[in-house]
Amino acid sequence: MRLSGRLSAAIEILSDFDTRRIPLKTAIADWGRSNRYAGAKDRAWISGLCLDSLRKKHTLAAAMGNDSPRALALGALRFSWDVSVNELSDAAVEEPHGPGALTDGEQRILKTENPSFPAKAGIQESLKLDPGFRQGERQHGQPGHVTGDFPEWLTPHITRVFGDDAGRIMSVFAERADIDLRINTLKATPEKALAALKPVKGEAVPLLTNAARIAAPDPSQKAPAVTIIPAFNKGWVEVQDLSSQIAAAAAGAIKGLQVLDYCAGGGGKTLSLAAMMDNTGQLYAYDRDPRRLKPLYARAKRAGVRNLQVRSPAGEETVDDLAGKMDVVFVDAPCSGAGAWRRHPDTKWRLTDKQLATRMSEQDVVLREAARFVKPGGRMIWVTCSFLMEENEDRLAAFFEEHQEFRMQPALDEIAASGVLTDEGRAALEPLATEEGALRITPDKLRADGFFVAVLQRHS
Repeated sequence: MRLSGRLSAAIEILSDFDTRRIPLKTAIADWGRSNRYAGAKDRAWISGLCLDSLRKKHTLAAAMGNDSPRALALGALRFSWDVSVNELSDAAVEEPHGPGALTDGEQRILKTENPSFPAKAGIQESLKLDPGFRQGERQHGQPGHVTGDFPEWLTPHITRVFGDDAGRIMSVFAERADIDLRINTLKATPEKALAALKPVKGEAVPLLTNAARIAAPDPSQKAPAVTIIPAFNKGWVEVQDLSSQIAAAAAGAIKGLQVLDYCAGGGGKTLSLAAMMDNTGQLYAYDRDPRRLKPLYARAKRAGVRNLQVRSPAGEETVDDLAGKMDVVFVDAPCSGAGAWRRHPDTKWRLTDKQLATRMSEQDVVLREAARFVKPGGRMIWVTCSFLMEENEDRLAAFFEEHQEFRMQPALDEIAASGVLTDEGRAALEPLATEEGALRITPDKLRADGFFVAVLQRHS
């Protein structure tokens, strides 16, 4: 496909996303089924443009003067992908696939050098501005939800966490994410795995002994296909964000222990726990939704895990017999997913206050349910892929009111006890500790997803 067709496809998909409020991947898949002529490279390019358009939806809309799918796609190509105005102009008018000639206003806007300063080059009069972008909120005077590219209704929630830095910190959540990898020490040494990752430019992350990273590609480039390289298929590496790896390490020294992954899902953290246990002790994986557990069986086999029992509701398997017996209960709780907005930017525009309230209620239930499996002296690890206090500190405060037998422990101490944290890693994590001893990880500090990690020990 030529640029004209790819651009039009992205506009069509973004329009469908706006209209139906469906996950972006669903809109892309539906488009692909109706346009089977598009090759793998075309689909990857179109998907990348749609994602980048949503990552910086507010700043692009401010630069372009409106937030239509056409404006977002054109703005992303010009300001994020550095496609020239001449190329865009030619593609727009190309028959029969172009989306239509650029207007004079679009031409003037797209010729500006920096979308952070949309008042340049006569932009103010070039297009009628959306009412949400008032004259007094432009350039450095723009509100935090614009500079930070997040929904305006979330402003009080986000400023509660980040204060006056909300716009700056959240702007990092609008950047592309790296591809992080965990080296599976059940199958390979770090040295062996890193050597195998050289063809995809994988490099060690010095914060953990078993972490690797492939830098985020340029916007118009397809990310390396990690899941087809021999190292992946041999089980030497797993795709897992660095924050997720750190969260798993908060389980601490768990070799030979009884461990329950209570919200195991697809098993990414389950496999991390298995590697830390070195196939000793007993690891149980459970999830209330048996469909989420389905990938774990094949993943565990590929990873060489031998100490795992999967308890699936689909087989009428329960975990009731484990009550009060677990040394460690790991809870990767259901949440808004706000911490993963770099990877899934569509979710921030689909999130509603009602959905957030639902997640909070689910978290309260999960905390109460998981607590009954922790034996006296044992630990519960609370993890969310969210930086919001409503999903973390508030939920724990409510839990402690009913469960005074639990106390917070410094998460950093348990991560260090796991054996995978380096001295450099400890120095990097220390500034991220909350007053209570939990960790709040954000991409501006660690170049990783936003996570919250807390360790709760049962004293009686």
